[in-house]
Amino acid sequence: MSIARTLNDARSELVAWLQAGPMMLVFGLFFLLPLALVIIVSFWDYNEYEIIPRFSARGYTETFEGCLTELPNLCTILKTYLKTLKLCFLVWAITLTIGFTVAYFLAFHVRSTTWQIVLSLLCTIPFWTSNVIRMIAWIPLLGRNGLVNSGLQKAGVIDKPLEWLLFSEFAVVLALVHLFTFFMVVPIFNSMIRIDKRLIEAAYDAGATGWQTLRDIVIPLAKPGIVIGSIFVITIVMGDFITVGVMGGQQIASAGKIIEVRLNALHFPAAAANAVILLGFTFLIIASLSRLVDVRKEL
Repeated sequence: MSIARTLNDARSELVAWLQAGPMMLVFGLFFLLPLALVIIVSFWDYNEYEIIPRFSARGYTETFEGCLTELPNLCTILKTYLKTLKLCFLVWAITLTIGFTVAYFLAFHVRSTTWQIVLSLLCTIPFWTSNVIRMIAWIPLLGRNGLVNSGLQKAGVIDKPLEWLLFSEFAVVLALVHLFTFFMVVPIFNSMIRIDKRLIEAAYDAGATGWQTLRDIVIPLAKPGIVIGSIFVITIVMGDFITVGVMGGQQIASAGKIIEVRLNALHFPAAAANAVILLGFTFLIIASLSRLVDVRKEL
């Protein structure tokens, strides 16, 4: 019997490996291999017109050049990364607030499953067009002569156009929230829809207020969705440079913009080094979030 059980276990393990094999192959070819190449290239040398395949930490040293001499003030690269973290935090906080509210409404106030599906699909409307078109659509609204400034001036609220509406941090955050709130809504809604409604009824029967029910039942049970949505939003925003460039009028620096500038200058090892640094920052944030909940059980 023990031999038969051992054979069955070995057969089950072999089947499991065969089933996971294609995904492992795709993961290795399209994620691990490119990542390894980026790390390798980040340690190569370079000059103004070519890559020199020999070990060098120049991409890293030039990135943080002058940081020690400028202490206690922050150097430009550290200010840029702090600016990126600031934008990321603002977008995360706003998308979390909106996403949680929308998911809560869909899960607990919309009783019909059909309407839940329909309203969920409405959240995908922004994805029916490209990111660039969605960003450009804000320009006629937020420009000096846009609809917002014109409406406020005609209403007598302001005397002259508001300059900070467009090509500013406000415009960047607004566009990023518009683009990526959906990535927060879906995971949170997926967690909330699994909550047993009898727990909510029991809490109300026990005399709990709406805030107490939200704090002690809904939020803890929706934590996996909150963490997964946060990981989606943070990873996308940290590396975004197109939205920052378009909505910031090419006047706002970010970690993604540093990589873009390095690539345009054909300094590929330096761009790879900055990509590795950005990946490290992002990984630390994701690792911190993953400690709050076992994400693997939710995927």
